[in-house]
Amino acid sequence: MSEFSHPISRRTFCKTAALAGLSAAALPWSAPAESAPGAMPRRILGRSGRSIPILSLGGMFDIWNSQHLLHRARQLGVTGWDTADCYEGGRSEPGFGRYFEEHPEARPEIFLITKSDARDPEGLTRLLQRSLERLKTSFIDLYLIHDLRSPEEITDALREWVVRAKGEGHIRLFGFSTHRNMEEHLAAAAKKPEIDAVMTSCNFRLLQSPGYRDALKACAEAWVGVVAMKTQGGGSLPAGGDAESRIAEHFMGRGFSERQARLKAVWENPHVSAICSQMPRLSILSANTAAAMDRTSLDEADRQTLRTYEAETAATYCAGCERFCSAALAESAPVADVMRFLMYARSYERPDLGKSRFLSLAPERRAALARTNFRAAEAACPRRLPIARLVDSALAMWG
Repeated sequence: MSEFSHPISRRTFCKTAALAGLSAAALPWSAPAESAPGAMPRRILGRSGRSIPILSLGGMFDIWNSQHLLHRARQLGVTGWDTADCYEGGRSEPGFGRYFEEHPEARPEIFLITKSDARDPEGLTRLLQRSLERLKTSFIDLYLIHDLRSPEEITDALREWVVRAKGEGHIRLFGFSTHRNMEEHLAAAAKKPEIDAVMTSCNFRLLQSPGYRDALKACAEAWVGVVAMKTQGGGSLPAGGDAESRIAEHFMGRGFSERQARLKAVWENPHVSAICSQMPRLSILSANTAAAMDRTSLDEADRQTLRTYEAETAATYCAGCERFCSAALAESAPVADVMRFLMYARSYERPDLGKSRFLSLAPERRAALARTNFRAAEAACPRRLPIARLVDSALAMWG
């Protein structure tokens, strides 16, 4: 298995792939990396040439007290680990650092991702140094701008900072994560040579959109790697009812759960290198690992079941396309943020996380939620979310 520490040229990568028996037509997006039978499958991450496991561990939970789970993840081949400077109130990175300090032999095995909430060079330098100290490592494999809100945040000064940070060996690859306006952000990433990889919301719901699929393809053709997150497609409202029963019953007869089917639907897209999944319990880690190693593909009946379920439950899920609701409002109100916080509370079963994220909004933004009439935003929403009712529920719980 070939691993590369730094980005390589298209020509070099094509030669490497050719030696592995991969056709040029399959590159870069559908290039699987060599893996032993029964091992975690791996794929190439964009222009980097790095092979990474198709399942990575998201670190938005109590990592410090979950060291046994990190050890089990290594055993199962889940050796992509993701965190951020702000996760769990800043406690996630030290949890991973504790593991690396106690198991220094593990660090070379792990493809380590962390994220920065800073955008300016001074802030990035400060937060990167803090992340390195917390994580007990000398470098980050993939360093991301956390929750990019606009492509304009990638400035010339930031590009210069990336070159320096790579030259100093502190980061190997650079990119951003995004929960909103994904099509625009992915399309922008494809045009920015400094972007090596993007972590983006990606699930069976979003993949129904031709525009979203085209944006993924644009990244692949530009050799920008894609790591999928929010892959279950859980929403701000529980779906429930007959739709939930039907999808569960269908996949029960297929030999895997509907949650495993949702992962498979993402892996089926050849432009996605890996899924980053929150797996705070061993049961979830085991189930997701089993899905990754199971080579059974979805059939057309499975795909139709997911399409039908998506259509029936569309109004429970915010697709993050805030350009529609924002344009319809007289003043700026953080609608997409609130929808995501409700998703954490209800689909992730993390009301504490939803509350902490809501309370982290600036007071003036929370005040805007309380005084805004959302009727026009509801009319503009392509998915017809009951935005006013959802915002009212968030304010009642956390406001």
